[in-house]
Amino acid sequence: MNGMSGSRRLASPVRITLKPTLGGDIDGAWWPHSFALARELPELIEALHPVLGEIVDIKINWSSSSGTPVLKTLTSGAVSMHGWNDRQHRLMIVSGRTGCARLLVVPSSTSVNLGRLVIRRAAAMDPGAEHDSSMCDIADAVIRAAEAECSLWSAQLLEAAAKVEASAP
Repeated sequence: MNGMSGSRRLASPVRITLKPTLGGDIDGAWWPHSFALARELPELIEALHPVLGEIVDIKINWSSSSGTPVLKTLTSGAVSMHGWNDRQHRLMIVSGRTGCARLLVVPSSTSVNLGRLVIRRAAAMDPGAEHDSSMCDIADAVIRAAEAECSLWSAQLLEAAAKVEASAP
């Protein structure tokens, strides 16, 4: 899977964005088409292979028992952020032989307009012509919160790795 020389044609292309330069708290976003992330993971790995090289590790900050955050738009630009306030953002650190990417995982149930904005803003891309300022503000707020959370999570991972290294004979 990881070193595939040919590519498959997908019925639903992988929705992923990456910043031109990786290494920030958030390097981009992945917006799966369904809640069945494991089914879409091979396509994500295939999409990241040219940028990161052979994928050797994927870390996630959620468990199978944690609820999925939901981000739904309501009328007049208001947004209900069920789960985005009381549950952590879903984040992934995908490590390859030549690079690493920190991704925000956008819930598949996110509205099309908001989902597009969030993945574009996660990669520091212009929101495009279809944006509305209140939706851009929401997308930017989601990204800022995810960056803060990813920074904290990365620090915890480094601390845990240092403890393991220090206890090794």
